[in-house]
Formats: sequence, C-alpha cells, structure tokens
Amino acid sequence: MGEKVGMASKLLERFLLVLVVLVATTQAAADGHKSAGGARRRATAEPPVPITILTSAVEKGAVCLDGSPPAYHLDRGSGSGRNSWIVNLEGGGWCDSVLSCGWRKGGYLGSSLHMDKPMFFGGIMSASAVDNPDFYNWNRVMVRYCDGGSFAGEGLDRATGVCFRGQRIWDAAVRHLLSIGMASADRALLTGCSAGGLAAMLHCDQFSAFFAGKNTTVKCLADAGLFLDAVDVSGGRSLRSYFQGVVATHGVAQNLPSSCTGHLDATSCFFPQNIIGNIKTPIFLLNAAYDTWQLRESLAPNGADHNGAWRACKLNRTACNESQLTFLRSFRDQMVATVKDFSGSRSNGLFINSCFIHGQSEMWATWNAPGSPAIGNKGIGKSVGDWYFGRAQVKAIDCPYPCDNTCHHDI
Repeated sequence: MGEKVGMASKLLERFLLVLVVLVATTQAAADGHKSAGGARRRATAEPPVPITILTSAVEKGAVCLDGSPPAYHLDRGSGSGRNSWIVNLEGGGWCDSVLSCGWRKGGYLGSSLHMDKPMFFGGIMSASAVDNPDFYNWNRVMVRYCDGGSFAGEGLDRATGVCFRGQRIWDAAVRHLLSIGMASADRALLTGCSAGGLAAMLHCDQFSAFFAGKNTTVKCLADAGLFLDAVDVSGGRSLRSYFQGVVATHGVAQNLPSSCTGHLDATSCFFPQNIIGNIKTPIFLLNAAYDTWQLRESLAPNGADHNGAWRACKLNRTACNESQLTFLRSFRDQMVATVKDFSGSRSNGLFINSCFIHGQSEMWATWNAPGSPAIGNKGIGKSVGDWYFGRAQVKAIDCPYPCDNTCHHDI
C-alpha cells in the first residue's frame, strides 16, 4: 500500500511539474509575442498581414497538434523583389511529452483555430524600405508554428489524438509556396527565430534541394537557434533532458540529418552544434552570447537552481554577481568555440553579440533601427544583407560582456 501511495505521489509530482513548466513556457512565449509587438513595429505600424489556412494540407496528414490545418501569412513582393522570397519559420518553444503537447494544442502554438488572424511583420519581415532596405519588397512568408517539435516530428498518439506532424507541415507549406510562385524565385532565404531558428538549421539543406537545378540563390538564417548542450548550475544537463523528451515524443529521429545520426544519438543531433558543420547551404548564425532563454531554461532552470540563487540574475543581468557572470562567460566561450570551424567557411555568416536577449531579427528595435545592436559599427540588418548579397564577409564575434553598449537587453 505504501509503495502504491509513494508511486501515486511521484506521478502527481511529475504531472504538476510538467504543468508548471508548460504554463511557464506558454506564458513566456505569449509574453514574448506581446513584448515583441511594440519592439517589432515602429510607432507608425505597417498594416497587418492576413492569415491563410492551408486546408489542402490536411489530406496529406500535415496538421497541427490538435488536427487543425497549418497556416501561414504572406505579404507579396513587388518591383525588384517580385521574384525573391523569405520563408520564416515561426518559433515558440517545444512540448516534450504527450501530456504537455495535449495542453499546448489548446493555444495558438498547437492549433490554427486559436491563431491571430492578422499578424504584424517587423525586422527582416518589414515592408519598410527604411527599416529593411535589403528585403522590404520581397515576398515575405511567416509559416505558423503549431507542432511543438521545430517542424521535424512524425507520429501520432492514438490514445489522445495528439498529432506530431511537423515534418509534414514543413513539406506541405514549402510545396504550396512553390506552387504559387516561389518555384521561379531568383533568390530565396529560409529563416527562423528560437525554435524556428533550430528548424531553419534542420531544414536548410532540404529547402535548398527544392531549388535543385535552378538558378536560385538559396541561403538560410538562424536567429537565437544556437541551443547548446551545456552543463547547468547544478552540474546536470537540463536542456539535454528536455530535448530528449522532445525527440522521443515527436519521433524526430527519422527526420534528423543522417550525417549526424550516423555516429551520434538522436538527441545529440537535435543540438545545432552537432549539425551546423555539415550544412552545405550557406547559412548565417545570429545569436546573443548570453541568450536569455538558455539562461532561464538551460543553464539555471528552477529545477537546477535549488536555493533560488539565480532568480534575480535571470530577471536582470545587473543583479548577477561576479561568480554568476564568470559562469555565463564560460557559456559564451563554449558558444564561440562551437562556431569556430563553422566560421571558417567563406559562404557562412556569423553575428554573435554580447547581449542578454533572445531573438533579434524580427524586431524593429534590434534589426535596423537607430541605436540597434552593432559589432564594429555594423548592425544586424546590414550584416545579414552584406552576407546574403555577397557585399562582404561577415564573421562578427563581440568581446565579452559588458563591453558592448549597443545591446538591447531583456529585463
């Protein structure tokens, strides 16, 4: 009897832990959406871009977690950008169990039924020639994120009906875009932020393959997607444990690069550090060396910060003591070491600044606004444009915090 009670207690504890993590993650994603809204747009906002529900994808099994159709937003290009395309894979965390994915399907990150119908674009997605001079008149697409597995899953939980169809959503969305004009593109750029940034890395060569045999310049941009397999403050590996659940729940292994899974386990191959070296398509990595999501959820999550010593530091960098800053600088050193070989390729680009932030390409304030982040007097938007159009090589790595006074830090 005692064993049964103990087991029940453990199951309840596990359920409550998952629920707390899910609520916190969903709220963080929602807060990110809301807070980015002001920074994403100038005071005189551009018109919102309407949603398109891709109902034809359902017959291919390409559905959100709840079985609803996937969706995207498209702002058509014009003039010199009429035959150029940006495909942006939306981010928003992950779900790492059938239970957490079941909860997630009740919101916009798991169902097109709950998505905002119009969406405001900003940063690299902006239609303003002033704010986004290199890409403003391209066809700009935001593929909505509703699978919880970085567009890479393949599976179905028959008991609950939760669908893990990220790979099918990816394939259906790209094929649809090809059918409505992207097939004749002169230029194409696959991009994404956070979980979408990871998705951009996982799918970069797949995206390029859709244009095989065509005279299309194809490149990829991953923003805030350089998630590291790092040791947390308790000596464990919190993010590896979390990713292990994501990979297993979504059946991601079959869709990971074989160049990695041939010698490493599937969870390792969900970490960008183990796949970026084998991406053949030119790719640009944009990341903060002190990524705030990784600080909160990987380096010092509540489960590893047993006495709450990191609570204040996670909320505001100015509350970090010297010991904590030393720990964070070692994380930066790991990130810099991770991209060392990657940066040796002439075709790749790099911008790692010493800022406490998560995601910088989709917001007006950090992309190309006056006073936006810069390394060597060159901002993010200019750096990405120079790299994409071959105007200059960009291999920018900032000096350690707190040397950069151009940062826009999360608080």
